[in-house]
Amino acid sequence: MTEDVRRVFRMDNEVLAFRFTATVSDRADRTPRERLTDTERLRMWLEAAGLDVADVSPTDLKDAVELREAIYRIGSAIAAGERPEPNDVRILNTIAAAGHAKVALDNERAGWHLTQTTPVGDALGVLATDAIRVLGGPDRGRIKNCEGPACAGLFLDTSRGANRRWCSMNTCGNKAKKSRITAS
Repeated sequence: MTEDVRRVFRMDNEVLAFRFTATVSDRADRTPRERLTDTERLRMWLEAAGLDVADVSPTDLKDAVELREAIYRIGSAIAAGERPEPNDVRILNTIAAAGHAKVALDNERAGWHLTQTTPVGDALGVLATDAIRVLGGPDRGRIKNCEGPACAGLFLDTSRGANRRWCSMNTCGNKAKKSRITAS
């Protein structure tokens, strides 16, 4: 596939697991936009995230979407000050435990080594583990849903005053500011 990853996916979220949840855009809209439309798109996203896999099956795609939605629901619950659903937590923990990826230093850069037998499962395990680190870590109170028009994407508010409103100033923040200017 020759599509430019930046045209297909938003890769600007600093949290890997939340970047993965952004494979659905416009979540607050009536018609959210699915970006993982097929196995090749999932393979392409994993490669862009540094989790290279050679092949993705339809079952892998189904598992990835299930994980993505569990991460999103847990993050949104935490952002709203609510308890996550136990089934979502079970999905997250099960996928994290099944992964066998190992972090390694290669050419002075950290990267992931996936097994040859279950590379997609390993990649999903990395995403689930990253989600657990953020969702259950000391900064969990800084998890927010974007207030941008139709977005509702997850982000970790690292601003000093914890008053950030948008997942990205370059996208949602600019859209919100432009809509206020045209409305006045």
